Amino acid sequence: MHLVDVAVIGAGQAGLSAAYHLRRRGYTTEAEAGERTFVVLDADAAPGGAWQHRWESLTMATVNGIYELPGMPVPPADPAAASRDILPPYFAAYEERFALDVQRPVRVLAVRRDEDDPGGRLLVETVRTASSRRVGPADTWAARYVINATGTWTRPFIPFVRGARTFRGRQLHVADYGSAEEFAGKRVVVVGGGVSAIQLLEEISRVAETTWVTRREPIWIDDDFDVPARVAAIAGVEERVRQGLPPGSVISVTGLHWTPWARQAQERGILNRRPMFTAIEPTGVRMPDGALIEADVILWATGFRAAIDHLAPLHLRTPAGGIRVADGRSIDEPRLFLIGYGPSQSTVGANRAGRAAVRAILSDRVGAAA
Repeated sequence: MHLVDVAVIGAGQAGLSAAYHLRRRGYTTEAEAGERTFVVLDADAAPGGAWQHRWESLTMATVNGIYELPGMPVPPADPAAASRDILPPYFAAYEERFALDVQRPVRVLAVRRDEDDPGGRLLVETVRTASSRRVGPADTWAARYVINATGTWTRPFIPFVRGARTFRGRQLHVADYGSAEEFAGKRVVVVGGGVSAIQLLEEISRVAETTWVTRREPIWIDDDFDVPARVAAIAGVEERVRQGLPPGSVISVTGLHWTPWARQAQERGILNRRPMFTAIEPTGVRMPDGALIEADVILWATGFRAAIDHLAPLHLRTPAGGIRVADGRSIDEPRLFLIGYGPSQSTVGANRAGRAAVRAILSDRVGAAA
């Protein structure tokens, strides 16, 4: 049993931001044994969060929304360099510079209340792992507060479609995407209306025959999309998580920017959106009008879901499937913060949420002392 004041779960943008602000406010790691301690637990074997798993063609020029971690700028990089080659070393240098002592690879199995001390600490149950295999003893971290920053990358979402198991071709999610070359000469159906779908559609269409499918007509916005409209859109996501609804993506309410690759796809006549198919058959997808589009590959660019299954013992999920969160804090379990969740999914939002969580913890301490 390890006693800490704050346990941070996840060492991506949100988790490292929270750890940085804990450091700034006088918290120390468990090894340093200060008056107020924290630990960062990360399931990956190396620093870099989700960036280390991105596809090679996601370059520094095409990546959506890189934002530096607090207190340390991203080093200059070749715009053509793969983000997975540039950003993980930046994260590693960040952890070392601020002595964050991230514990990895550590998988969190569960977060639960201490039945012997219901109003006291939350228990974070973990195991050391190698890949998905357990290699170390089970450890429990008893924390006054838990900052959950596990993101979404480990939970790719593929919707149910009738007949999916009968397809003779290949199906994959963008989380498993490597490069367009593996689809050369094939017929590829790209499903999804987000940034990744557009970028990969443009890329794959240069070497393969593509069909683009979305459930809804994408909303395109120009670069002058005004700030009040953006703020109002994000406020809609905030209200969803406050009510305990599944958060959805910020882009689903802000719309799509006309990025350079989107313009290129438009100029090449690739952005011909088709409605969502009604079924999958052995050789292709069946459209609403009854037509069969032959396909060798179905690429699901259908987003991700929050990786929060380890919070299940807290029984916080509403019947709608979400967790009620206000200002990054669980409404029904105030010792728990969820950052990088809902409106703070962007890199800028994750930074701010990490800082806000630490401020709230400090405010609690001041209130308790008074």
